[in-house]
Amino acid sequence: MTNKEHVSRGIILALLASAMWGVSGTMLQFISQNQNIPAAWFLSARTLGAGVLLLLLGAITSHGRIFELFKSWRLIGWLVAYAVLGLGANLLTFYVSVQTGNAASATILQYLSPLFIVLGSLIFKHETPYRSDLIAFLVSLLGVFLAITKGNLSSLAIPLDALLWGIGSGITAACYVTLPRPLVKAGVSPILILGWGTMLSGILFNLHQPIWVNTPAITPTLIYSMGTVILVGTILPFALLLVAAKFAPSDVISIVDAAQPVITFALSVVFLGLQLSWVEVLGSGLVVLAIYLLQRGRALGASEEVLDEAG
Repeated sequence: MTNKEHVSRGIILALLASAMWGVSGTMLQFISQNQNIPAAWFLSARTLGAGVLLLLLGAITSHGRIFELFKSWRLIGWLVAYAVLGLGANLLTFYVSVQTGNAASATILQYLSPLFIVLGSLIFKHETPYRSDLIAFLVSLLGVFLAITKGNLSSLAIPLDALLWGIGSGITAACYVTLPRPLVKAGVSPILILGWGTMLSGILFNLHQPIWVNTPAITPTLIYSMGTVILVGTILPFALLLVAAKFAPSDVISIVDAAQPVITFALSVVFLGLQLSWVEVLGSGLVVLAIYLLQRGRALGASEEVLDEAG
């Protein structure tokens, strides 16, 4: 198989993962707005169920060595931070943003996470920004303004609390990406990081709202919906990305991730009756373009720095 075929296979797998997350986001809106399920109970059930399945998968792929992550207090600390501030906080903020607004707007706001990662590096690491960073920041601000206000300053296309929770989901998604990096550098399998992170989040959510307390009516629709979110929204796409990373570079995969908000928008229009104006579509497109410019500019900037050092 040629290198081009390898990259093409990686892109296809990454697209499938993005499509699954798009389906999951749409299903979240259906659950939160039509099933009358309390957010706390849903998060407890989702994280605990996904955590068990992911750890079983991790036990198989690591040949039973699922406790190696606990070999030092430092790694345990990063795992707890990832489970609480990253994964758990992101699941909570995104779900509430969808519940109070809609999946399309919540996905666009969460998609700003690469921008928050770069802003964090500029603020806390005092990095010098690339010109592409500034361009991406301005384009994303314009995009969010158009998508959230439809170009009218006197009104919001979604409730204010949905907007704030959505911004929170973008910030916590940035934490979700950055906090596990010390664990990955220590050689911990990504599937075990996700599995233990999800399991710890599930335990914490259940301390607040046990799944056996105030349990909603268990209907076939609820089982199907929960199964879709757990399997299609968590386990399958992550597994696909692990395989995709073997064929395509990470910067290519991250750019392909732009398919997720597009798919969520399309599904929301078709199945949930979401009505979009051309201004909202333009604004959402600008956000996707901004993240592309940001990631592309960072990749090119890193390449130029390597060449300068080599010269």
